[in-house]
Amino acid sequence: MTTVHPDSGAPEVTLGKHVAAPTGPTVPGGLEAAKPATAAAPGDAKALYLDEAPTTITTPKLTHRPVLDPDAAPAVRRASLGKPTPEERLLAAGTWVASVATAWLLTQRLLPLPGVAWFVIVTFLCGLSFTVVITLLTGTRVEVVDRLAQVVVTGGALTLGVALFSTVAFVAVKGYEPVLNLNFLGSDMGGVGPQDPFDRGGIRHAILGSLIQVGIAIVITLPLGIGTAVFMTEVGGRFARIVRTVVEAMTALPSVVAGLFIYTVWIVTLGQPRSGFAASLAISVMMLPIIARAADVVLRVVPGGLREASLALGASRWRTVWHVVLPTARPGLATALILGVARGIGETSPVLLTSGAAQFTVLNPFGTSMNSLPLFVYSNVRSGDPTAIQRAYGAAFVLLVIVLVFFVIARLLARPPGSSTRKRKSR
Repeated sequence: MTTVHPDSGAPEVTLGKHVAAPTGPTVPGGLEAAKPATAAAPGDAKALYLDEAPTTITTPKLTHRPVLDPDAAPAVRRASLGKPTPEERLLAAGTWVASVATAWLLTQRLLPLPGVAWFVIVTFLCGLSFTVVITLLTGTRVEVVDRLAQVVVTGGALTLGVALFSTVAFVAVKGYEPVLNLNFLGSDMGGVGPQDPFDRGGIRHAILGSLIQVGIAIVITLPLGIGTAVFMTEVGGRFARIVRTVVEAMTALPSVVAGLFIYTVWIVTLGQPRSGFAASLAISVMMLPIIARAADVVLRVVPGGLREASLALGASRWRTVWHVVLPTARPGLATALILGVARGIGETSPVLLTSGAAQFTVLNPFGTSMNSLPLFVYSNVRSGDPTAIQRAYGAAFVLLVIVLVFFVIARLLARPPGSSTRKRKSR
């Protein structure tokens, strides 16, 4: 039972029928401290639960108001995780200006380290050092680690971006001249010599051959790769661990080994001729572990609550995978497909061993040789003729464009329905 003391207003928690008023010394605020309860003897343990032994516990409520110290320093606003302040931007700009100046002084004046590569490396190291020193002057160890991680991640992203842009730009500059001719995309090399001008011949046969071979490889590897990933993720077990180990080991399989495998089994053992289909089988061996491994990682990211909710509603394991897991992971599966296509469409040695090169357009993948873009690039660069080498650069540029188009199409197809509408409404 809970009552209120008439003098102090403090609540009293009482065990039993009798209520004893608290007595004791007076505390600030007009409250009286209650006497501590007397412990019962071992033989009187039952008295704690009977009405003859009342016990009163008083819990006074004391409120302490915060006191503002007028002489204290102003509060420092906590740093947010958003955009950097103008002071932080100025410090970062000064840090990297000083790094560039120091790197130039070290590499060009003091040390025998000429060249752009050494200048970039020394600039990055000086930037890291100056960032640590300047952050320690104004911040804590946590901020130092945060700035270092930011610099390292930004440097890695810039390095990858510069490498990608420089590769595409170099190939485009070397091969733009033959690409400007319309016949380069609409004609083949039938009856055209390696030293003929760019207004004769083209890479139509190589483009069609690459698309046919990669298309057959996608038809073979896409269901097998996603099925393998579903087995490793949704079924599991001891055999699934063995399959995952084999898939991870095949990811680093050299392309020439895949070509030799198909050449030995399909051409030598079974007696089949060299053809575009044999090249597709070799490309499939290269694409399968890439798609399976990437799809496995994507499916493992799908929240388990979605699976549990589907199973709780009475759906079977197969319907859960087909209607819940795979649609949720569709963007990631599209990325897995693009990774596999990018690996397979650029292979040269499997096509060289299993298909061979043809100088004219071949649409039938069975029974005859079929050229491809990587094989066309290899053959023309190997010839040593400047005109043929420029044609090879043009074909390499077209290959990069095809991979980019495949990536865009896959991402558009994998986009959830109505996502663009939701974005517009949110804006």
